[in-house]
Amino acid sequence: MAQRYGGKYSPKSNSQQRAQSDDGFAAARVDPVGARANLMFLPAFVLLVTAVFKGAIGLLLGLAGAGILSLGAWLLRGGLQAEAEYNARKVARRPAIPRKMMAAVLAGAGTALAALSHDSGIVAAVLYGVAAGSLHVAAFGIDPLKHKGMEDIDTFQQDRVARVVDEADATLKAMTDALRRVSDRQISDRMAQFQSTARKLIRSVEEDPRDLTAARKYLGVYLTGARDATTKFVDLYTQNPDAKVREDYMTLLNDLDRNFAARNEKLLLNEHSDLTVEIEVLRERLDREGVRLD
Repeated sequence: MAQRYGGKYSPKSNSQQRAQSDDGFAAARVDPVGARANLMFLPAFVLLVTAVFKGAIGLLLGLAGAGILSLGAWLLRGGLQAEAEYNARKVARRPAIPRKMMAAVLAGAGTALAALSHDSGIVAAVLYGVAAGSLHVAAFGIDPLKHKGMEDIDTFQQDRVARVVDEADATLKAMTDALRRVSDRQISDRMAQFQSTARKLIRSVEEDPRDLTAARKYLGVYLTGARDATTKFVDLYTQNPDAKVREDYMTLLNDLDRNFAARNEKLLLNEHSDLTVEIEVLRERLDREGVRLD
């Protein structure tokens, strides 16, 4: 019976390809900003150009309106990103700054100044501003106004969970940014799978923070080690694209991924007894790769 060759350089099987695609899809994140939000910078540019031909007062009003519209568009981008992070988590605080609502107010104020710069009356300018602000809210909505999933967690515990999640997400982002210097699709796919596994544990800690101290220590060792190993790999590989360096990094990612997946299963089963041993094993593994966490 004919068999598919399974050597080192042979094509991957369909099942392997599907597994990696599923992991990559699970880790993928759609940009929450989108074209609509980016287009909000366009009115500021148009106003800036047209105000040049409106005399001194019209120019000053146009410059002020363009600046306010640009600030509103920038705040809108931040508000959409904060809302996406809020929606992605089961436990989350409401955004500290209501950027989307501030953006709506600024859109109305900028539109009113634009109308004044083009010789509209005050009443007409106010009406234009109110209409623009209302349309902004209708198009982009408002910011989340309440915390989510924190009903049975005290305030101190809320802050601790939020810090753990923010630190973990920042470390994952740093790894993705570092790997942009290496144009390797297979490594990028493996990193996506790795981050998918990491985020599963992060969400498990969010949902059940009873052993937060131990889980935070484990997350710190695991993710800090992975970030430092990634930075070291990128520095070495960009200077000398050695296949051995690449293979060692992929092996390290595989080992850490398996350890983290196993820890997530144990957390789901409320098994916390051997965290200290696992942390020491991770430290020894990273030490062998030249990554120091002390």
